[in-house]
Amino acid sequence: MIYDVAVIGGGPSGLMAAIAAAEQGAKTILIEKGNKLGKKLEISGGGRCNVTSRLPKEEIIKHIPGNGRFLYSAFSVFDNEDIISFFEELGVPLKEEDHGRMFPVSNSAKDVVQALINQLTSLGAEIKLQSPVSAIDFGAEQHTVILASGLKLSSKSIIIAAGGKAVPHTGSTGDAYPWAKKAGHTITDLYPTEVPLRSNQAFIKDRTLQGLALRNVTLSVKDQFDKTLVSHRMDMLFTHFGISGPAVLRCSQYAVKLLKGGQDQVKLLIDAYPDLNEEQLYQQLKQQFVKSATKSIKNSLKGLVPERYLTFLLDKNKIATDLKAANISQEALRRLIKDIKAFEVWIYDSLPIEKAFVTGGGVSIKEVSPTTMASKLLDRLFFCGEVLDIHGYTGGYNITAALVTGRIAGQNAAWHAY
Repeated sequence: MIYDVAVIGGGPSGLMAAIAAAEQGAKTILIEKGNKLGKKLEISGGGRCNVTSRLPKEEIIKHIPGNGRFLYSAFSVFDNEDIISFFEELGVPLKEEDHGRMFPVSNSAKDVVQALINQLTSLGAEIKLQSPVSAIDFGAEQHTVILASGLKLSSKSIIIAAGGKAVPHTGSTGDAYPWAKKAGHTITDLYPTEVPLRSNQAFIKDRTLQGLALRNVTLSVKDQFDKTLVSHRMDMLFTHFGISGPAVLRCSQYAVKLLKGGQDQVKLLIDAYPDLNEEQLYQQLKQQFVKSATKSIKNSLKGLVPERYLTFLLDKNKIATDLKAANISQEALRRLIKDIKAFEVWIYDSLPIEKAFVTGGGVSIKEVSPTTMASKLLDRLFFCGEVLDIHGYTGGYNITAALVTGRIAGQNAAWHAY
């Protein structure tokens, strides 16, 4: 039997690609090595599935720092608003939360996955589970997918949607890269993004701050010339191995790239009081100390930063917690403020790519058409989702990129099959 379109990988991009192909009337098969579809989608957003974002397109592309600009053409055909309409029509209404994040009203990622599977089934597409692909033979008229079982499936068009290397327990184990290489494609350096970072500073080794969350801080990454590469204002967390949390995940790819570029360590700065600059904070605290001259320095500063962090910074600067506010020296106060505004965390590594939320690197976008997701090197071969060298921040941006590229790949794979 010859299929019009064979899609390898049952994640968000593969599901959307298979739906888009089947909608065009193409005889479509979706091949998944695992025992269920949409595994990664089902655990995304803490099991609620952050489907997309309602931010303007320009903003969404800014939130996809890994080659997001490649998506401009695709967005002109199918964008975030189309994703929202698509799910509404499938009976999965979405609601908007902070920062434009869109979730199913039911708060259940399973509803999103099930709606995609139901749509695929209703369109008559074939689904083949527990069918690992061992190889692909690319031909002039058709391509052949060889399953580990020995079964061979021929298809006019093939879409590779087998993901990256992050979150491997969902099936993303880098299977697609050898197939892309066989077709002549370049795989750019793979690295973890949206990943916790490691530090071996004494306070991390001693677990002094382990488990402490800092809310609404600004975290910045500095390069070797002390230039700020990126800053994000979000929450973060100290762990037993280093730092994690939303701000850290957002900054991580910049630190990882500097380390890959040969730096032994990368400096990150934590600004725990981002609403005032150092001088403004100094003047505010001086006035505060006049009013509470007889109070201890610790009580005078209560609420400025979390108590555990304050105690740590006072200790670091050799300021006794019971010192009277009136008795703190100008020099000691300025040192303390410097740490509140720019505490240094030195990073020497990240957790491995298998512990990352997103894969950086992949099939080079220079070799893929941005308007069709087709290979520029081989006829009727298409790529979509995380296998491409495209990555965004968490917050629905990677799922958006997966659904958009999947839609474009599926439509074009079907058209090229005729």
